[in-house]
Amino acid sequence: VQFVESGGGLVQPGESLRLSCAASGFIFSMSAMGWYRQAPGGQRDLVASIGTGKYANYADSVKGRFTISRDNARNAVYLQMNSLKPEDTAVYYCNFRSPDSTAWGQGTQVTVSS
Repeated sequence: VQFVESGGGLVQPGESLRLSCAASGFIFSMSAMGWYRQAPGGQRDLVASIGTGKYANYADSVKGRFTISRDNARNAVYLQMNSLKPEDTAVYYCNFRSPDSTAWGQGTQVTVSS
């Protein structure tokens, strides 16, 4: 199992980013997926998840601003992040909705700062 995240960067408050995660080593279309984030000194938290039927759930802190989606043909999961806030600054990771502790990738850094 492997996850490779990309798309992070430095943006100003109010701007948008789209994160991508390329997944391999398992049957992607049969797996519920999640995006997680870890801020400096904090724990890794689930911010969005999507089931095999594309039903999505979001943490209250990102609801209405973030959208998770998946492309089973590309074995990819995405996180569209709009109206970014400084408190969204973190390293973002993808994994299964019930995460595999051995499969964490390097993540992608998102920094929101003016």
